[in-house]
Amino acid sequence: MAEVGALQVFDARALRRWARLACDELAQAAAEIDALNVYPVPDRDTGTNLHLTLRSAVDALDQGDHQAELGAALDLMARGALLGARGNSGVIVSQLLRGLADRFGREGPADGAALAVALSHATDLAYVAVAVPVEGTILTVARAAADAAMAAASTEARPRLAIVTRAAADAGAQALARTPSLLPVLARAGVVDAGGRGLCVLLDTLFTTVVGHDSRGRASPGRQSPVAPRRPGPAAGSVPVPVPDLSAPGRPQGLEITYGYEVQFLLDDADDAAVDAMRIDLAALGDSLVIVGTGPTRKPLSSPQLPPSAQLSALWKVHVHVDDVGAAIEAGVRAGRPHSISVTRFADQGTGGTPVCRAAESERTVLTGSWSGRGLVAVAPGPGLAGLFAGEGVEVIEGASVVNGRATRHPSAADVLAAIRRTGAAEVVVLSNHSTVTAIGDVAAAQAREGGQDVAVVPTKSPVQGLAAIAVADPSRRFADVVIAMAEAAAATRWAEITVAAREAMTTAGRCAAGDVLGLAEGDVVLIGNDQVKVTCDLLDRLLSAGGELVTLVIGADALIGFTDEVRAHLRQAHPGVDVMDYRGGQPHQPVLIGVE
Repeated sequence: MAEVGALQVFDARALRRWARLACDELAQAAAEIDALNVYPVPDRDTGTNLHLTLRSAVDALDQGDHQAELGAALDLMARGALLGARGNSGVIVSQLLRGLADRFGREGPADGAALAVALSHATDLAYVAVAVPVEGTILTVARAAADAAMAAASTEARPRLAIVTRAAADAGAQALARTPSLLPVLARAGVVDAGGRGLCVLLDTLFTTVVGHDSRGRASPGRQSPVAPRRPGPAAGSVPVPVPDLSAPGRPQGLEITYGYEVQFLLDDADDAAVDAMRIDLAALGDSLVIVGTGPTRKPLSSPQLPPSAQLSALWKVHVHVDDVGAAIEAGVRAGRPHSISVTRFADQGTGGTPVCRAAESERTVLTGSWSGRGLVAVAPGPGLAGLFAGEGVEVIEGASVVNGRATRHPSAADVLAAIRRTGAAEVVVLSNHSTVTAIGDVAAAQAREGGQDVAVVPTKSPVQGLAAIAVADPSRRFADVVIAMAEAAAATRWAEITVAAREAMTTAGRCAAGDVLGLAEGDVVLIGNDQVKVTCDLLDRLLSAGGELVTLVIGADALIGFTDEVRAHLRQAHPGVDVMDYRGGQPHQPVLIGVE
């Protein structure tokens, strides 16, 4: 029997009702879903992560054009979910929303048949996004819901939305109940899959939005409650959904965490080939790898927060579990521009008495005895830079292992932690000297604090900023004052660099070809040329046009013979009042690093 007052076609207003209702219901269910969370790691955060992911999607809708049609609104919702995606399940849900945005209402009415096709496409995308799909998870629930929606859509020439959404929600619930039979870790813990439970909330609230009420007749926000239909529950004989014990202090025993850290970041400026290469690199480093993207670009999204050029740019969300945080972030650097980097140590996530990870186990063996004095730690990408920092009494970490003149990775959190402990100091300042190393330093600093050391990470983005910072490291001042002074000195140093393009790409200064010399200021490409000296001199002219009294040049391993003399000659002629200091840094990749103070 047809549901009285049910929607026949989904529209943008219905989408907003669904998004808000789903977000509210996930907030209510977050504690329950967190308690179910034993796979892939028992860190009790799946419900919270899903709620925060949907919260970000709702915020994107609220900040966008309220007159937008369904397709544009879905684009906003999917992008918002991707930007705010948290955890394994949150990233997968953002990809499911991306799939809906690709298909639902794009061609023809957004009716039951269109929804079934969109759900099927969304599930296909979610499976592709996961490096090693595992059954008994949110993917299983998504596939069952999509298959049931397609089957329901095939029963009528114009299948109704209510029939399709009810079939999807019911099949999702039945698949959720079967997850312990598909994934032994769930069966041992006596729970269903947490991510799948969260997806069932989305499916149930979608049904509620379409018919105007839930299965118990409670009205959907903004809709009058019609006569409540009877909605069937899970199939007879299926595994019952357990009620988790929210008071349990730990997770069930026997659930091993293979890797120590969850790394997530957004990735810009990456093409499909680069992302595929990154996927291979990350798969070799860890597990639980999920990479999702914004999909094909369309007309600019209506958002007051983003310019049209940013709205059209491709964007990827990367999630992986690893031991080597630095290597994971470096894989992102090779593919494009990683940002919004998040690193979570599972040992800090309330995993109770379960085995933690290889890295965490080794950390427990480190002595946490007496510390005294003050120390400095710096990341240096070349032997000359390492010598410069070491000459100032700084504990140096080689910032990259070099193979055939090419840097292969940044230091890991374990490398930074070991350097902090080698200082023997009670108070330690870490100079990251690269934007992607800052997050790694933060992880190491948190671990060092557990051992009794007071550690501050100064987020220097270039070694030239690090050199400026150590110049004001007065040991007679209070530690907090020194950290502030170092941070201010670093921030006052404008930094730039010259590098050589490894492949053809689109940059902020236009398209470059492999082998082109690129001039970067504060991380952005501003010049493209074919001569190291000319690009360097033009870049210095740009920087000094805003003022400056001191130029620092750190010469890299790839600088041409006579490079320093030619650049110095240009500065003497074009900027005679500027002092120049140059050092042999030996860093790979960048023929010169530049600092202007």
